[in-house]
Amino acid sequence: MQFADFVTCGFNQIVNNLAKLHYRWGQNADVVVRMPTGGGVGAGPFHSQSNEAWFVHTPGLKVLYPSNPRDAKGLLLAAFEDPNPVIYFEHKALYRSITDEVPEDYYTVEIGKAAIAQEGNEVSIITYGMGVHWAKKVTEEMGIDAEILDLRTLMPLDYDAIAATVQKTNKVIILHEDTKTGGLGGDLSAYISEHLFEHLDGPVMRVASLDTPIPFAIDLEKQFLPVERLKAALEKLIAY
Repeated sequence: MQFADFVTCGFNQIVNNLAKLHYRWGQNADVVVRMPTGGGVGAGPFHSQSNEAWFVHTPGLKVLYPSNPRDAKGLLLAAFEDPNPVIYFEHKALYRSITDEVPEDYYTVEIGKAAIAQEGNEVSIITYGMGVHWAKKVTEEMGIDAEILDLRTLMPLDYDAIAATVQKTNKVIILHEDTKTGGLGGDLSAYISEHLFEHLDGPVMRVASLDTPIPFAIDLEKQFLPVERLKAALEKLIAY
């Protein structure tokens, strides 16, 4: 898709056809839909949206969202191997800003497994995609000993990894670029509150983009994105 915003033109084919093929007829649906996504490049409301929650909500789809080059290759190859339809998000701003050594050999990254992007003990930030880089930058600037969990796969989720980081730090922020209402953070927050409540030393906090269209103007887009609100949330939760 060029870009993820325009997936709406093929929405029926993905959520009503691809997602239900196996359930209805027992057939594989070997399709990978690549979704250039996200803001931060001043591209405005029709080229910058984060719409992963639409597909996480659809049974039958797997949803991947790498944050770095090594995972991008490994998850893409794993998506090719998987017999299920896979929605594969790749952040446009990461195309231009992140470089790393990537093995030339064939390898895969297991679908459904999160990764610790940064070890820490003071607070957990559960995130994915560009959020991983925002979390690293902000916690380094603030001098906070934060553990950053990179989900990598949004459907299926790695609930074991989520439980492990919550039990380790006892304070959790869920960070995503998608708008807050109806975003993945609501489900994650509910899961943690329901299953890991006794391990919490503070409220589960969600930090996300504003519930508005994405502005063209760079200064307004910065206000739309959640980076500054992440700083405020960290200060509040650490002090709780």
